[in-house]
Amino acid sequence: MISLARFRPKLLDTLAAGYGREQFGKDVAAGITVAFVALPLAMAFGIASGVTPAQGIATSVVAGFLISLLGGSRVQIGGPAGAFVALLYTIAERHGVANLLLATMMAGGLLLAMGLFKLGNLIRFIPVAIIVGFTNGIAVVIALQQVRDFLGLPIEKMPANFLSQMAELWRHAGGVNAAAVAIGVASLATVVMWPKSYLPNHGRARRWMAKLPGTVVVLVLATAVVALAGLPVETIGSRFGDIPRGLPPLAVPAFDWTAAQTLVMPAVSIALLCAIESLLCARVADGLIDDRHDPNQELMAQGVANMAAPLFGGIAATGTIARTVTNARAGAVSPVAGMVHAATLLLVVVVLAPLARHVPLAALAGILLFVAWNMGEWRAFGRLSRMSGSYRVTMLATFALTVLFDVNIAVQVGLLIACLAFIFRISAHSGVEPIRLTADLAHPAPGRRVAAWQLSGSLFFGSIDKIESLLDPTHALPDVVVLDMHRLIDLDASGLEALESLHARLVRAGGHLIVAEPSPQPLQKMTRTGFLESLGPDGMFDELEDALAAARAIAARLGTEATA
Repeated sequence: MISLARFRPKLLDTLAAGYGREQFGKDVAAGITVAFVALPLAMAFGIASGVTPAQGIATSVVAGFLISLLGGSRVQIGGPAGAFVALLYTIAERHGVANLLLATMMAGGLLLAMGLFKLGNLIRFIPVAIIVGFTNGIAVVIALQQVRDFLGLPIEKMPANFLSQMAELWRHAGGVNAAAVAIGVASLATVVMWPKSYLPNHGRARRWMAKLPGTVVVLVLATAVVALAGLPVETIGSRFGDIPRGLPPLAVPAFDWTAAQTLVMPAVSIALLCAIESLLCARVADGLIDDRHDPNQELMAQGVANMAAPLFGGIAATGTIARTVTNARAGAVSPVAGMVHAATLLLVVVVLAPLARHVPLAALAGILLFVAWNMGEWRAFGRLSRMSGSYRVTMLATFALTVLFDVNIAVQVGLLIACLAFIFRISAHSGVEPIRLTADLAHPAPGRRVAAWQLSGSLFFGSIDKIESLLDPTHALPDVVVLDMHRLIDLDASGLEALESLHARLVRAGGHLIVAEPSPQPLQKMTRTGFLESLGPDGMFDELEDALAAARAIAARLGTEATA
C-alpha cells in the first residue's frame, strides 16, 4: 500500500510553538519590507514572461499568500521568478496566454501529486551541472529580452527564439531611444550602487536609506522623472494600459482537450522547474534561519498555489531566493510574514495602481538586467578547467540549449548526458578479474580445469561487457567456474541475466557454476529470483576457500566419471 505524505503546513507548527505579539510584530515588519521588494519584480517578471504587469502582481498576491499559508518553510516567499521567464515566454508565444494559464494549472496538479507521493527529496538528485547550466542560460535569456526596452527599440513583439531575437534587435538597431537609454542606465546604476555597503556613513540617514530597496527607489524616481518631464519613452500605460485596482475577477481558463494534450510537456517543464527552484530556495532559507523545511509539504503548497493563481490571471510561481533572503534578514520568524507580504502588495495596488501607468519600461529593464546578473553563477565558467569532462559537457550543453532553444530541451538533454556519464563512470569502476589458482587446484584431475574470477563494483546493463569473454561460445570454458562476489555491491536484471546465460552454457557443457561470498544486494537478488536454487546445493558458499574446495571436488568427480 502506498503511503502518502501528511498535509501539515509549517504555519501550524510555528503557531503552536508559542507564537505571540512580539513574533507577529517582526513578521509584519518583514512582510512589508518584502512587499516593496516584490512589487517592481512582480511587474517586471510579468512583462518578461509575455503577460501583463497586472498578471505578475496577481501571481505575487495569490500564489505568494498560498505558498506561505500552506508551505513547508517558515520564511520562504513565493511569486513569479526569473527562472520561469524563458519558459513562460516561449509557451505564451507558441500556445497563447490562455493556454499558458491552463499549462500552469496542470503543472500545479503535478506538483501536488509529487508532494503527496513523497517525491520532494528526489529533486535533490538533479546534478548541479544541470542546475548551474540552465540558471546561467536563463540569466542570459532574461538579459537579452531586456535589450529592446533598455534601448527603447521600436519592436512590437520580441520572438521567443534566440536567433530570431538577435535578428530582430539587429534589424531595429538604428531606432535607439536616447531618453530610454538614459533612464535604463541610470536605473541600473542606482540598483547596483544602492546597497548599504556603498552608502556613505552619515549615521541615521544612512540607516534609513539602507532600509529602502534599491528597486523601489528606481521605480519611484524613474516614474517621477517620466511623468514630470514628459519624456518620450514607452511606459506600462502606453503598452499595457492601466493596472486595475485589486485582483482581476476570478475566471476559470477555458479547457480544451485537444489543446491540453499539446500542453503536457510544457506543464511537466513548469512543474519540474518549480520543484527545483522552490526546494533550492527552501534549502537556502534553512541555512539563514537554522531550520529544516518539509520538501513534500512545500511541493504540495506550490501545487495548490499554481492551480489557484491562474484563476486570477496569474502565471507560474515558485520560491524566490532574493525575496526569501530579504524576508529572513528582515527578521521574519514564521509564514505569517509571507502572508503579510501578499496582503501589503494587494493594498499597494489598490491605492497606487493609477500611478503605475507612468512607470517607464526602460527602468524595469534596468532592474531585470541587475536581476539577471545576480542570478547567474558566472564564476562556474572559470572553474570549468578544474572540473571533470562530464561536468563540463553537461553544464555547457545545458547552458547552450537553454539559450538557443528552451529550458525543457536543455534539462532533458542535460539529464541524458549526466546519466550516460554516470553509467560510463560506474562501468569504469566495475571489473571481472581472474584469480590465480595453484596447479593442483586449477587441474584437480586429468583433462579437468577449475577457474575463478573476482567480480567488483556493479554488474549492470552498462558493465555486462566485462564478462563477455566468459559468454563467448568460441572460447572453451573450464569445467567449474567460481565467481567471488564479495566486492560486487550491486546486481541488476541485466547482470543477473548474464549470470544465468553463463550458468546455462556451463550446464550444456556438463560443467558447474559456483558463487562465493555474495554481498547483501546480489545475494537478495539471486535468492528472490530463484537463481541460487537453480545452481543446486553446491552452488553458493559463504567463504571463497570452501567454494574452491567444492570446485576441486566436483572437477575430480567429473574426471573419475569420465574415466569410468
